[in-house]
Order: sequence, then structure tokens, then C-alpha cells
Amino acid sequence: MKTAIAAVIGGSVAASLLLTSPAGASPAGSRTGAPRVPGPCALTRLDGEEIEGFSIRMITCATDRWPVPGGAEKAICIAERESGLIPWASSPTGMYVGLFQHSAEAWPDRYDGWAKPFWELKRNPLNGRTNSIVTIRMVNDAGWGPWAGTGC
Repeated sequence: MKTAIAAVIGGSVAASLLLTSPAGASPAGSRTGAPRVPGPCALTRLDGEEIEGFSIRMITCATDRWPVPGGAEKAICIAERESGLIPWASSPTGMYVGLFQHSAEAWPDRYDGWAKPFWELKRNPLNGRTNSIVTIRMVNDAGWGPWAGTGC
């Protein structure tokens, strides 16, 4: 009897693991009819939501998945300091770009190192979702070094 129960439970667990989409992905055929967006933090901007509020939700989602020193509060403070929470922000020279003001020169390597191909994140550093995930994954691994500064 115990063997039969274990086999049923084991089969159910295996089936559910095979049928589950990547963590954070929207389920296929969602009720809203929106296309499935792979990867973490596939949030939708709410009606009337300002971009700064949406950026805060995106950063919070990323820090919930990959904890960082100081948590979401520090990450939001740094993004506010760097870009005013505007994902398409760029320094006057274009040397620093996006929500967390990554070096434009370093961005391609950072994207390749911290974004998973199956997440299908946009390569553009001015995309708030991509910039948040790449940044938070980097900080989760190595701390806030590149963003050390005053005020947060």
C-alpha cells in the first residue's frame, strides 16, 4: 500500500514539474488573453500607474526573488538617485543608461552574464524590467559596489 501511494505521489510531482512554466512566467492562455511572457517579474503597468510606481513594483519583484543588502528599500533608493526611477534615463553623454545607470559600454556583458536566454528579456538597457533584473542579480551575487555612494 505504501509503495502504491508513493508511486502516485511521485508521479504527480514529476508531472507537475514537467508542466510548470519557468518561475515567474505568466501562464499560457491567461484569463486576460495577454501573450505569455517568459521569465521573472513579467508585470503589467496598471491603468493610470506612473512609470515611477511601476519601476518600484519591478524592483520590488526582483528583490523578492534575489535578496540584496538593504532589500527593496535600498534598491529603490539607488534607482531613484540614479535615474529618478525613469527606465529610459541616460546621462548627458550617454555613458550611463537605464534605471540603475549602467555603463553603456559594460551593459552587453552584464546582460549576457545575468539574463537567462529563456527569459526572453530585451537586450535594451532602457527596458526597466531587464535593467532591474540584471542589476538585482548582480547585487545579489556581489553587493552594491558599482552603486556605492551617498544618500541610500
